[in-house]
Amino acid sequence: MSSRSYRAAKLSLNEPSLSPASQLHSGRKNYRVPFRLIEITTLIGDLAVILLACVISGVGYQWMAFGGLGEVDTFLALGTLVFANFFALTGAQLNYRPTNLINIGRQFRYVTLNWLFIFFILTAVAFTLKVATNFSRGSTLSFFVLGLIGLLVFRYAIGKSLKQALVTGAFAEQRIVLISEHGQHQTSRALNELRQCGYRPVATYEISSAELDGAGVVKSLNRKVQDIVTASQGQPIDYIFLLLRWNRPQLINNLVQMLRALPIPVHLLPDDNVQNFLSARAGNIGTTFTVELQRAPLSESEQFLKRAFDMVASVVILILLSPLMLLTALMIKLESPGPALFRQKRNGFNGRVFSICKFRSMTVQEDGPTIKQATRNDPRVTRLGRWLRQTSIDELPQLFNVLAGDMSLVGPRPHAVAHNGEYQTVVANYAFRHHVKPGITGWAQVNGLRGQTETLDLMARRVEHDLWYINHWSLWLDLRIIIKTVLMTARHPTAY
Repeated sequence: MSSRSYRAAKLSLNEPSLSPASQLHSGRKNYRVPFRLIEITTLIGDLAVILLACVISGVGYQWMAFGGLGEVDTFLALGTLVFANFFALTGAQLNYRPTNLINIGRQFRYVTLNWLFIFFILTAVAFTLKVATNFSRGSTLSFFVLGLIGLLVFRYAIGKSLKQALVTGAFAEQRIVLISEHGQHQTSRALNELRQCGYRPVATYEISSAELDGAGVVKSLNRKVQDIVTASQGQPIDYIFLLLRWNRPQLINNLVQMLRALPIPVHLLPDDNVQNFLSARAGNIGTTFTVELQRAPLSESEQFLKRAFDMVASVVILILLSPLMLLTALMIKLESPGPALFRQKRNGFNGRVFSICKFRSMTVQEDGPTIKQATRNDPRVTRLGRWLRQTSIDELPQLFNVLAGDMSLVGPRPHAVAHNGEYQTVVANYAFRHHVKPGITGWAQVNGLRGQTETLDLMARRVEHDLWYINHWSLWLDLRIIIKTVLMTARHPTAY
């Protein structure tokens, strides 16, 4: 390497150059895991946990119940079958990716749901094919519990370790050469993230403005590339990264052509203009590649799970509370003239209009372009209606809206069409509330934002809580909101 080019490679970042000292450093034994092996390491860990849980539960049950070890090969075969299904589901959900492994809440949710689904399906198949007699219920139940606990503990350990390793830069070092447009490497978020994952530039070559704007490949740039090729042929280099603006396709193509003399992977890093777009989920639609700039708030599997929970829970609640609902309807009819049920137009999923169903608690049935919200000591509210509203019994007929598919048990509370049009023009992000089905109760309601919204600030806070719920949905969160609603309903001071 010429002395002039070598000096150009050494920058103020104090990154190590391709020197004998760095060779000595690279020769030291390093037992840290390379970042690229995280996925395969997790996969192997899943296999070990599932096989161990299956063998330990099977052998342990056989020894305690019958004094023998049982057929170990049968337990291994069952564990392998369960792992194959678990791996297929987890891989399809992209949950072996390090960025998802770090999200412990996501891992707990998907591991639990996948484990439940696999055991439900395999148990159903076993009974259908009449092979369930080959496996004792005790060992099967033990395997289910032990395997789930083992996987959750393993996922927790992996997530915590990954977070710590990213903070401390503890991954095994991957030696890279960086070719950067002038000044880009000092502010590149992508490059900083690579450094956290163990990718260390051992040499950085800057391309000057004159070299960028020159026609074709100017001589000085050609010399730099030749220096990179010569140095990389004599040094252990893992990757070459290009950090150039993506609006320079000809320059990028020229550099890639010149670097083909090296059997080293060459990667193009995102520039500042596309970094935010490429951080979104990538995939294929039809036969083309796309980047998902906005995703549906719930995946298809999550929508199915939420809908199934809504259906089952609504039917159970309706059966249990049907005497109370019949009694309530009778009392309303006896107290004041008019129907027992009250219907009003509301905006639901994707802004579609539906008719919400409630027990009538007022002497009026407003449903037009102008609707006045209920206020404290509102004269329109009947004596029975005031108690129904305080205990939320007036909301129970909305279970029929849930069964009809217009609503969910938990979600942003739907507002009257008249109010919806008003708030949508003055409250930022208000329309995003319609990205999921509205609910009988919601995250905003259990956090004190129930009842009348007297100011725009209160409505903005309600919207903020609704958006948080949409972005953090889980079945466990729905259960938590339902339980919290039941506990606080009778004493909530803003219900009137």
